[in-house]
Amino acid sequence: MTEILDVLVVGAGISGLSLAHKLTKLSNNSPLKILVAESQNRVGGNITTVSQGEFLWEEGPNSFSPTPELLKLAVDVGLKEDLIFADRKLPRYVYWNGQLLPVPMSPKAMLQSQLLSNTGKLRALVGALGFVPPVVGMDLSQEGGEETVSQFFQRHLGKEVMERLVEPFVSGVYAGDPSQLSATAAFSKVARMADLGGGLLAGAVLSAQRNPKSKAAANSNIPKTKPGELGSFRRGLEVLPKAIATYLGQAVKLNWSLVGLRPTEKQTYIAEFSTPNGSQQIETRTIALSSPAYACAKLFRPLLPEIAGTLDEFYYPTVACVVLAYPVSSIKAKIDGFGNLIPRGQGIRTLGTIWSSALFSGRTPLGWQIFTNYIGGATDPEISHLDSEAIVAQVHQDLCQTLLNQNPEKPKVLAVHIWSRAIPQYNLGYSSRLAQINHGLKSWPGVYLCSNYIGGVALGDCVRRSIEVATDIYSGMGFGEL
Repeated sequence: MTEILDVLVVGAGISGLSLAHKLTKLSNNSPLKILVAESQNRVGGNITTVSQGEFLWEEGPNSFSPTPELLKLAVDVGLKEDLIFADRKLPRYVYWNGQLLPVPMSPKAMLQSQLLSNTGKLRALVGALGFVPPVVGMDLSQEGGEETVSQFFQRHLGKEVMERLVEPFVSGVYAGDPSQLSATAAFSKVARMADLGGGLLAGAVLSAQRNPKSKAAANSNIPKTKPGELGSFRRGLEVLPKAIATYLGQAVKLNWSLVGLRPTEKQTYIAEFSTPNGSQQIETRTIALSSPAYACAKLFRPLLPEIAGTLDEFYYPTVACVVLAYPVSSIKAKIDGFGNLIPRGQGIRTLGTIWSSALFSGRTPLGWQIFTNYIGGATDPEISHLDSEAIVAQVHQDLCQTLLNQNPEKPKVLAVHIWSRAIPQYNLGYSSRLAQINHGLKSWPGVYLCSNYIGGVALGDCVRRSIEVATDIYSGMGFGEL
């Protein structure tokens, strides 16, 4: 291309697409020259929806928390009527001591819960009220004074809450190791509340007083949701990135792999791509990298080795998504919830199971249930050494303990998707790594990072962050604050 781009976005996952969409909306009166380059032959990144006959399932993210930014994006690209929401009253379960026990979602439910002992409940209450031991001695992490997730929650709420509630949640969201994750990075809002109030309850109250909910008039075009709901689309999550790509049109290029990037004396950048039509060089004033940390590290290594080394420190464990369908006659449990998580130490290797066809109806033939299972993660790196057949056998064996009758029928194996580098881990030293990267990038003005290793891994976090970065880019181009 002979003309200079205003913005080059690398990666057409939900982050890159959301960023490009926001920039397009911001520059509606004076359109920017934007190109979105994706190395794969499809958009969406880890969002992977698959259908086969009457079965429909997800192999990456399974749902989203309906944040305002994500809902507005869906409406903007014409998907308002396609939005669906799971019943927020559906219980979540934890498998503990051979039983599926509902996660307590209210103070009354906590008092009645069999998941915690009376001693564990009392310890959690005392800690929540602010009677929390200080961070001293051996409890203090040796890396920069940070607490791990395990240290933080055990100090505030006790060992039982940590083992039976927090640990399985960490496995479900991050596929992570709570003894390695940074509490301030992985649970930033909770950590801020604790710092603010001394205890979690006082911190929550003070936080609500200091940050009251906006009283701005609600956008009547955005669906109203309630806390605890999870969202998707009638034909699965992948319709969202596809709709954004359709909105962006010819600006999206597939099978374009970025192989090199260098600055010019004109304060622009030359990006070299491998494409189906051969090598292409693009000159751009601004570049937004929504690629994973390890991909950015490879890109920066020739010219910014310090940044590359820091990016390489982000750990992405292997996680297998195993989607199995069973006839209802094989299932012993009442399938009326979101799914179940499994703390380590219960003799079960699977991290958790989403009861997919109970969460969103119309995704199976009559008489069948889909279970989406996740296995591996930071606490089980050996999963990468197993083949698909062995992984299915392990998951089926685990389901025989948790959900299935004796001698169940063999499952219909819909998918075994092994994500060799799944979810970035917000481990100890996270904040210092980001600070080092941001400092190093000062020598390359106009280069922005926008991926899920920064600011949250959930889909709502990705959309919110992309909107913020797009606004920063637009302001940095001289259009002022918006």
